[in-house]
Amino acid sequence: MSHIYLDTLIIGSGLAGLTLALNLAKCKKVGLVTKQALLDGASSWAQGGIASALSEKDSPEAHIRDTLSAGAGMCNEEITRCVLKKGPQAIQWLIEQGVPFTRDKDNNTGYHLTREGGHSIRRVIHVADTTGQAVQETLGEKVRTHKNITVLEHHIAIDLITSIKLGRSNSEGNKCYGAYALDNQSGQVSTISAQNTVLATGGAGKVYLYTTNPDTATGDGIAMGWRAGCRIANMEFIQFHPTCLYHPHAKSFLITETVRGEGGLLKLPDGNRFMPIHDERAELAPRDIVARAIDFEMKKRGLDCVYLDISHKPAAFLKKHFPYIFTRCQELGIDITQDPIPVVPAAHYTCGGIVTDLNGKTDLDNLYAIGETAHTGLHGANRLASNSLLECLVFGKASAEDILNQAPLPTTKLPHWDESRVTDADEEIIISHNWDELRRFMWSYVGIVRTNKRLQRAQHRIKLLHEEISEYYANFRVTSDLLELRNLVSTADLIVQSAMLRHESRGLHFSLDYPEILQYAKDTIIKR
Repeated sequence: MSHIYLDTLIIGSGLAGLTLALNLAKCKKVGLVTKQALLDGASSWAQGGIASALSEKDSPEAHIRDTLSAGAGMCNEEITRCVLKKGPQAIQWLIEQGVPFTRDKDNNTGYHLTREGGHSIRRVIHVADTTGQAVQETLGEKVRTHKNITVLEHHIAIDLITSIKLGRSNSEGNKCYGAYALDNQSGQVSTISAQNTVLATGGAGKVYLYTTNPDTATGDGIAMGWRAGCRIANMEFIQFHPTCLYHPHAKSFLITETVRGEGGLLKLPDGNRFMPIHDERAELAPRDIVARAIDFEMKKRGLDCVYLDISHKPAAFLKKHFPYIFTRCQELGIDITQDPIPVVPAAHYTCGGIVTDLNGKTDLDNLYAIGETAHTGLHGANRLASNSLLECLVFGKASAEDILNQAPLPTTKLPHWDESRVTDADEEIIISHNWDELRRFMWSYVGIVRTNKRLQRAQHRIKLLHEEISEYYANFRVTSDLLELRNLVSTADLIVQSAMLRHESRGLHFSLDYPEILQYAKDTIIKR
C-alpha cells in the first residue's frame, strides 16, 4: 500500500477543486483525487452560465436582491454580499485563463449576457449552452500540465483520517490529517497525508431516481464530513430543476434555464400555457415555484410530462444559442425549431451541506469544504440560477488564500488501511438492489412535495438499509459501488432528518402538513 505526502489534498475535480488547485500550486504541492476522469464531475454539465453583475445596467446590489428573494429569507446576507461583489473579479480571472465566453459586440461588456429564472436583468455570462464544459476544459488543461499538481484519476476517497480515529483527540481536539483513497482500477488503498484537506466532491443528486446530475454525484464529501464530526445544515433544501428532457434514451439531460430566459414557454399537451396561473413571473419565476407548478399540473391531469416550447424563435437563433441542446434533441427525433420539448422536474442541486465560514473552513482544523459540498449560506432555501459556479470560483480562491497564509504544518505519518479482517464479497447484487430501492423511495417520499407520513416511511427504510450496508462494509473489501452506496444512504438520512425538523413550507421544502411559512427563518443544523 502506498503512502502519499502532500501540502494540500483536494477531493473532487469540479470547478471549486480546479480553482483551488491552480491558486495553490504556485507554491504548494497539491494532490487532486477524482473518482473518474478529471472532467467527469457535475461542473462540466452546467449549461447555462455564471451569474455576475457585469453590465452598466446591472449592479451587485440588484444581484444581491434577486439572490435574497430567491433564497426565501434563508440566505446569509453577509456571505451573499461578499460572494456576489467578487463576481466580476472571478469572471475576469476565467477570461485571463482563456475561457471563450460568447461575444456580443452590441453589449458594453463585449460578451453576450442571458437571463434566467429569478433574475431581474440579463447577467448570465456563458459559452453558448456548454459553459461548464468550456470552463472545465480550459482549467483542466492547466491543472494537468502544472508541475506542482498531481492528479489521481479513478480514485475514490474512503474516509477522512482525524484525531478521533487516531486516538489523539484528548490532547489536540479534532483535526484532519488526510484521507484513505481506493484506486478503482487496481483495488489498492492509498494513505494520503496532507497539511490541509479540502472536500470538493459536489452534491448528492444520485440519491434520487430522476436527476440531472452525473453518476459521480453521490454525496461523498457531505457523508465523509458528517462521519468526521462536521455540522451539516439545510439538507432539506434539494433543488429540483424544472426542465429535464423526458425521453427514454436521454439519461439526465438538462434543458437549461436559459431556454426560458430567451422566451421558451411551458405548455400542457393541448398547447395551453399554465405558468401565468401559478406566478406573475410565469416561466421566469424561481426554480422552486416552476418545479412545483409542473409537478402540480402533472399530478392533477395525470401527465407523464409537460412541454417547453421555443419553436417561435428563428431557427438560426436557436442553433446559435443552443447548439448542444439542438443537436442532442435532434438525435432523439425532436426538432426544437419546430417541436416543443417534453420535460419533467428532476433533482438538480444540493443547497445544504457541510457548515463552513467565509474561507471554506469546517468545524475540524485543517479541513475545508467548497462548492456544492458546502453550506456557505449563499443559496438559502432556493439557489438562484447560475450562482453555483460563481460560488465555486469565489470560495476556491478564498480557501487558497487562507491556506497560503498559514504557517507550514508538520507532515504526519499515518497508519495504513487495515484489510486484515475482511474478505472479498460473496454477493454484490445486494449493492445494486439497495441502490435502486433507496433512489425510488427517496423520489416517492422525499421529493418536491412532502408529508410527515412519507418522511417517516423513508426514515424507516433508511434505517434498515443503513444497518445492512454497515454490516456489509465491516465484513468485505471496499469497492467503489459500496462506498458510493454507503455515502448515499448517509446523505439520504441527513436529508430526511432535516426535512422532519422543518415545520413549515419554505423555498425548496414544501410540506402538505405544514403549508404555511413561519415568521422567522432558521437554519436546520444537525450535529453528531
